[in-house]
Amino acid sequence: MTTGQTQLPTILVVDDDLPIVNLCKGFLEEAGFTVLGTDGSSEALKICAQHKGSLDLLLTDLVLPPPGFQLASASNQFPHINGLELAVRATMIRSGLRIILMSGNPDKELASHGIKRGTFPFLAKPFDRDRLIALVKNVLAQPAPTLGVEAPDQAANDAEWFG
Repeated sequence: MTTGQTQLPTILVVDDDLPIVNLCKGFLEEAGFTVLGTDGSSEALKICAQHKGSLDLLLTDLVLPPPGFQLASASNQFPHINGLELAVRATMIRSGLRIILMSGNPDKELASHGIKRGTFPFLAKPFDRDRLIALVKNVLAQPAPTLGVEAPDQAANDAEWFG
């Protein structure tokens, strides 16, 4: 890379269907993006936490069925979680991360996760190359969302609970 060039945005693609990851990766790399891909939320969280370079956008399937039920613990910091939870956790690890959710059954999946249409940039499957590239460019041009959960107001006599 020569001086004066800007680094291309890096996109993390997560889908339990590896052919979808590979398809997205191919389309996005052809368009000039740097792409990391994985088929699970646990590995995606590891990438968010351990990737040394920039990470600009998370493109994740909303439904990421875990291979086995897992909770976060001292021995497993990266549990298997759904795409929305992955987005929330990833933005807590990587400030400035932009999010695109995708699903093959958007109305059912958005509703089952309590997400209103229009809350997040969304890509319905199946999709074509041009639609994917246009959405990614549009989202990268927007400010990053803040998905962190705000603490509720507390009364003066409220106790702090730790679990």
